[in-house]
Amino acid sequence: MDYRDEAVLIDIGGYKLNSLLLPSKSSPPSATVIFIHGASTSLLDPLYTFRDMRPDNIQMLFVDRPGHGKSEFGPVENIRPDAQADAIAKLMQMRGIESATIIGHSYGGAVAAALAVRHPEKVSGLIFLSPAVYPWVGGIAWYNDVAKMPVIGALFGLLIAPIFGLLSLRTAMKSVFTPNKYPRDYTCRTKAWQALRPRAFRHNARELGALCDWAESAYKNYKNIVVSTIIVTGDTDDIVSPEVHAKRLAKDIHRSELIVLKGMGHKSDYVARDLVVAAIKKLAGHDLDLTAIAQRVEHQILEEQRAERGPI
Repeated sequence: MDYRDEAVLIDIGGYKLNSLLLPSKSSPPSATVIFIHGASTSLLDPLYTFRDMRPDNIQMLFVDRPGHGKSEFGPVENIRPDAQADAIAKLMQMRGIESATIIGHSYGGAVAAALAVRHPEKVSGLIFLSPAVYPWVGGIAWYNDVAKMPVIGALFGLLIAPIFGLLSLRTAMKSVFTPNKYPRDYTCRTKAWQALRPRAFRHNARELGALCDWAESAYKNYKNIVVSTIIVTGDTDDIVSPEVHAKRLAKDIHRSELIVLKGMGHKSDYVARDLVVAAIKKLAGHDLDLTAIAQRVEHQILEEQRAERGPI
């Protein structure tokens, strides 16, 4: 069956994953890139940014992680990054993709790391964008703790979260982009409100709760990752600490290049999109100076922030 050109649900063994393949503009493709989205979102998030930015000879696969977007939840183990990595490896097999450059933003970074550790033959390169890949101090937000509870969590997810979530959705989305500019059509085009559906909200809370516990042991295997890796983060990310995650990951993966952009928050996949496309090209074999490109992106960030502040 041909799974190209449109989002489709594919059975990977008892449940289905939703994904969308954008073919390369030239045939056959020289490489494949797979995007793994972060928490509380879907494949529409990276698709919003990269749909019209793919290089001519590269095909892009966008995946709804289990329980997100239109993907089915699958077994309870799917709250863990390693189980999600296994699911994506199976999806790659079903789509006939032997190996790919894996791009993971935020929570998606943990899934990308797990995929590289558990299925190294399927990973030709890695791009981590503001990744959450290590245990951290402080736990998760109070509403996620409540949502995880067996009975109270169900009531909270059904009655409270959708109402207050919708009222504060735009503010919450802006905070993810802070201090960078928030695109006005982002919430609408990514259907961000889908994360407030009761079952999806509770699933996301369980994922976040399991992430820190999973990372307690998982990070010990990062040193076994041998593919070329590019890590992009921002020095003003208040969602996922660059010190705890990205900078530490650069030390654990020996063949990695770390780029820390000044003035960038958590949405590196959007704010640094030009740099991400350059990173894709570099891992595909192009000779590119990512440092120079990063400097141009930083300049753009600074100019946008100056424009937002207006004249002093």
